[in-house]
Amino acid sequence: MIKTRLKIFAGDILGALNSAIVALPQALAFGVATGFGASAGVWGAIILCFVAGIIGAKIPLVSGITGPVTIVVASVMHALNADISSVILVIFMAGILQIILSLTSLPAIVKYVPYPVISGFMNGVGIIIIIMQINPLLGCPIMSNTINSITAVFQNLDNINCHALFIGLLTLLIVFAVPKKFNKIIPSQAIALVICTFLSVKLGLNVDRISEVSVNLPALTLPKAHLHEVITYFHYAVMLAIVLSAESLLTVLVGDSLLKTKTSSKTMLLGQGLGNMVCALTGSLPGSAATMRTVAAINTGSTTRLTAVINPVILIILLFKLSDFVAQIPLAVLAGILIKIGYDIIDVKLLKVIKFAPKDDLYVLAVVFILTVFYNLIVAVGAGITCAALLYAKRTADSTKLVQKTVYDKDIEKIEKLLDKDYKHKIRVVHIDGQFFFGSATQLISQFEEIWGTKILILDYSSDALLDISAIFALEDIIIRLLAQKVRIQLVLKNENVKKQLETHGIISQIGEDKIFYSEVEAIDYAKNRLKDKAETRKKHFWQS
Repeated sequence: MIKTRLKIFAGDILGALNSAIVALPQALAFGVATGFGASAGVWGAIILCFVAGIIGAKIPLVSGITGPVTIVVASVMHALNADISSVILVIFMAGILQIILSLTSLPAIVKYVPYPVISGFMNGVGIIIIIMQINPLLGCPIMSNTINSITAVFQNLDNINCHALFIGLLTLLIVFAVPKKFNKIIPSQAIALVICTFLSVKLGLNVDRISEVSVNLPALTLPKAHLHEVITYFHYAVMLAIVLSAESLLTVLVGDSLLKTKTSSKTMLLGQGLGNMVCALTGSLPGSAATMRTVAAINTGSTTRLTAVINPVILIILLFKLSDFVAQIPLAVLAGILIKIGYDIIDVKLLKVIKFAPKDDLYVLAVVFILTVFYNLIVAVGAGITCAALLYAKRTADSTKLVQKTVYDKDIEKIEKLLDKDYKHKIRVVHIDGQFFFGSATQLISQFEEIWGTKILILDYSSDALLDISAIFALEDIIIRLLAQKVRIQLVLKNENVKKQLETHGIISQIGEDKIFYSEVEAIDYAKNRLKDKAETRKKHFWQS
């Protein structure tokens, strides 16, 4: 028992150390990329990871600023003219929204987001990070968005800082060249950071550096929230809260998959929300559960939340001990590290099989990717989910059809010989095969045009799925049309709740309670008896006349 606990404890410590080594260069780079500064990135990782580790999930979720969060914060900074106090208010409100979200069932929805949407979003974020780091790699100022970055690259071709380009390319060479096996022991980003910074100092390279990193504890600052500002900035807070929450939820799915556990998404979001509120109150950058750092910790042996508590302690020690070294880190080195991070975010797995992917999925992926890179992250995800839902509805509607069969037996054949015209009086059973919902309702209405002339129609809806309002109105329209054509309707329903739906909307009363059945056999027998009675009545009238 004691050996087991010691093994778990040792695994958590090693996981915390490994994830801290991964987190430090990323936090520094992301902090610089947002415009907040390197210190804000590191302190944000420390505060959020510690608070979320104590309050949130029980698995070792290592939190801090990530690529998608960086892009959103940088966009908000640009939109608010780099007004730090206003951005802090947005971060604080985003934390509150995360807490509110944790009280609902909405967190469970993330598992239903289609893969093409997630892939398009992540590919877009990866490309944005790469594009925005090209200028710092050339020794030029970073731009605030993708289009400005692309424009600036061409404008800066005559002003390239060769020293910055050299050290940036060396960084890229190291982060891409280090073998994966060795990378698991010591992250290539940390190796590149140390080697390239040391070389830049020894060679006396003329490059822009971080210059200053605060080792003092962040001061508590209350955001100045006036009602007008809260209303004006609310949509930014919503955008940030969605990205913060979505990435955390996806990381939880990955962590649970690796550890074979089941984490409460509500508890996790509560911890993340509180952590981001504290980050805002200390002027630090917000973040989410970081997939790369969490996986690094788990692969090293972490199994409990203790990792998320020890990780910030290690980061504080590194920050205090290495503050002088951190101040000497060239921005071109951070740019090289971020380009590697952007490349890692890109969904290479999908790109390898993209030519085999269904066209519908490619359309969704392209829409999300283009909107993410050139317009807005949240609009991109919303548009992607909408497109995916509509395409799914179309596929489902296309697979929904009417399956007809005419009922003939010896009794029916004898009866029909007595009728004025052969085949004038027929019984048909029509199965609604598939989902009867708004997407398929219109198609089904058009298919009913083919069965005019049937005298008794048995409509069999055997699905357990409830009808949406469009399907209910469509069914009512179908019944009205059929009744106008003197077609007698019988319904076969397998689900009592569907029957209650139809009763509520008055459809049962239009057909008649006695025309509702729970099995097709009963409905056919009833229809045959009605047809026999009608034939006998006609026969009597014939002989009497």
